[in-house]
Amino acid sequence: MGESSASYIRTVHHLIEECLIFNMSKEECMEALSKHANIDPLITSTVWDELQKENKQFFEAYTSGRDQRATEIKKTQWIHASMETYGQMKG
Repeated sequence: MGESSASYIRTVHHLIEECLIFNMSKEECMEALSKHANIDPLITSTVWDELQKENKQFFEAYTSGRDQRATEIKKTQWIHASMETYGQMKG
């Protein structure tokens, strides 16, 4: 791998880390890097997969945390919708 290729992979790696900070899924990261950094989604996917292999425990915890947050958001939305419906029925 040439120096420019290694540098490019390091850049993609860094950008994926930024996606993780923003709690993005792999698919969201692929889309964001394609749109905003003109990085081929296949490259992002490949680098993501390699990072996932090297950091299995981190990604398991990351995915679990994302799933838990998504569940909490759905519950909160359901509660708000229920309260709104109840308020409309009452008043």
